[in-house]
Amino acid sequence: MTSPTTPSMRVAIVNDLAVACEALRRVVASDPSLSVAWIARDGAEAIERAARDRPDVVLMDLIMPRVDGVEATRGIMRASPCPILVVTATVTGNAGLVYEALGAGALDAVNTPTIGAGGSVAGGAELLRRIHLVARMSAARAWPTTAGSTTAATNAPMTVPTTAVMSAARLSVTASTPNATATSAVPLIVAIGASTGGPRAVADLLRSLPKDLRAAYLVVQHVSVEFVEGYAQWLAAETGRKVVLARAGGVPREGEVLVAGEDRHLALTRAGLLEYRDEPRDHVHRPAVDELFTSLVAYPRAGVAVLLTGMGRDGADGMLALRRAGWHTIAQDEASSVVWGMPGAAHRAGAAVETLAIGAIGEAIVRAARRAGAGTS
Repeated sequence: MTSPTTPSMRVAIVNDLAVACEALRRVVASDPSLSVAWIARDGAEAIERAARDRPDVVLMDLIMPRVDGVEATRGIMRASPCPILVVTATVTGNAGLVYEALGAGALDAVNTPTIGAGGSVAGGAELLRRIHLVARMSAARAWPTTAGSTTAATNAPMTVPTTAVMSAARLSVTASTPNATATSAVPLIVAIGASTGGPRAVADLLRSLPKDLRAAYLVVQHVSVEFVEGYAQWLAAETGRKVVLARAGGVPREGEVLVAGEDRHLALTRAGLLEYRDEPRDHVHRPAVDELFTSLVAYPRAGVAVLLTGMGRDGADGMLALRRAGWHTIAQDEASSVVWGMPGAAHRAGAAVETLAIGAIGEAIVRAARRAGAGTS
């Protein structure tokens, strides 16, 4: 039980079905730390209500009249950004829309609870677990307090945070200059990290790249582990590429997109083998972009690292170390990011060689790959 002085988490419900709204209301009311902020019957109303009264969490349905859940998520993230949890009749049945909503800025997805014959609510415990999980994720990522303030100014001073300096110092022991004979035997790596809004950004980026570019792709996307296999399948369908989950002991191959697929940190060893690591256990994200990027410092061929839209600063320290190790590093710019947290942190730390709109990153990767001797075949 929460104490009387503890403020409750205000939860907004967006659903056009009265029975679904009632099920969600009962679940929220069953937790003393939660309260219902407001209920909207479609996406257009949700955007308007969020602008007037921003809640702590939004429970967003997907299929609704006027404005669906994907567009409502996009609208709220643009005007009144706040944590959004997709709540739909069937996550697996609506997988395509789920990943579109995640690409628009939603943080997670769960099936809608149902009211049984006796009035009991099935699925309520899982919904409560996801609400609190989203709340913890949000607390770690620092949401903007006003519309349009998802970033710091683009002309902010290029200072290096203390954590980045410490990280780079720790990694300098393992960093090495790429060996000309070794690089010819290993593929060029394009490493991509993303979080909030990332599914759509990653798909758009991969689709913009020529399929005969002689590079292997490693992707860390912050998404619940139970969704990652479906995410890989969705990404393959969106891009027309071979997208598979990274397996421990495997090796990156040219043209293949490998997605981190476990609740552990994906890394690439100096020998070019994929592995999953438990440490650091206290990292906010598992897998973490920073852990992939830092592991690549010792890789015998400098490649390209890209940090896309997302809250927080995961990936910024690792990207700084990669830039110092000779990699070409690219951060997504503020205007094209759903949230300019991670790429913004990299930009301000001086970790990014280039800060570009999502539509320009593909061409920059191709140019960097050609300079590294890995153009199109």
